[in-house]
Amino acid sequence: MREIVLDTETTGLDPAAGHRIVEIGAVELQHHLPTGREYHVYLNPEREMPEDAFAIHGLSDDFLAGKDRFADIADAFLDFIGDAPLVIHNAAFDLKFVNAELARTGRDPIDDTRAVDTVLIARQKFPGARASLDALCQRFEIDLAVRDKHGALIDSHLLAAVYLELVGGRQPGFDLAAETGRAGFEESAERHRRAPRRHLPGASASEAERAAHREFLKKIDAPVWLAE
Repeated sequence: MREIVLDTETTGLDPAAGHRIVEIGAVELQHHLPTGREYHVYLNPEREMPEDAFAIHGLSDDFLAGKDRFADIADAFLDFIGDAPLVIHNAAFDLKFVNAELARTGRDPIDDTRAVDTVLIARQKFPGARASLDALCQRFEIDLAVRDKHGALIDSHLLAAVYLELVGGRQPGFDLAAETGRAGFEESAERHRRAPRRHLPGASASEAERAAHREFLKKIDAPVWLAE
């Protein structure tokens, strides 16, 4: 089972107001384990960076000026995510921006049914508790020292760790153990199918035993086997 953990950084909160994606980070999972494959790109938003957005991720106009535009990387991005489910924290936000960028390039949007929203999972699992990425990292004792500002790739790695905890905290080797156990079960079942069968001799009651049994049954009041 292939999944992609995805995060973006943007110039603001709403693509309808002209805000754009400035960073995409994605991490590949296979059977709930990181494969080491990742996708990361900074993007030129073709507009100025608002101060409040800069304060969150620290990506300046000068830094982004020479980067690719989304249209330049759209095919590579779509190739990387393929048709895998997308694990996203607050999925509606990121998909809204990704689909706005895809629309600008004349490409089809990503269906929101592909999204696995970790905010919703966390709220179902821990009702009433904070469900921010930072709060979940603290709950699961995931080290946040790797970042001082938000970054799409860093946050994707943190979210991957959170997601694995939310779905059961699988450890490396789990799937190998499961496959080994399955193989052992199938080997045992095959040995059982091939084993020679022993036929036990039949046993029959004597006529005196049958008569005694019939007399015993007469003593039972309204037996269920005679019910209509």
